Amino acid sequence: MKVSVYSLKKVLFEGEAQAVNCQTVGGEITILDFHRPLISMLKAGPLRVTDTGQKDHYFPIVSGFLEVDGGNRAKLLVEEAAELAG
Repeated sequence: MKVSVYSLKKVLFEGEAQAVNCQTVGGEITILDFHRPLISMLKAGPLRVTDTGQKDHYFPIVSGFLEVDGGNRAKLLVEEAAELAG
């Protein structure tokens, strides 16, 4: 699936991925290929994106939003924990 992770200052990840794991207000979820459409608020915790080469990319986040559309795309707008410190 096509995954885009944006902070307010930069693009954190953009590309093909096998899975996205994150903390939502409803609990921890994993998004896989062709997940049903979803919009959710994110809460503090690690965001993990597993790319197609099986490499995990971790981003500590404070909050954000997740949108999964019917076109096998996931978009995340997040506030990184590091942004608060700097």
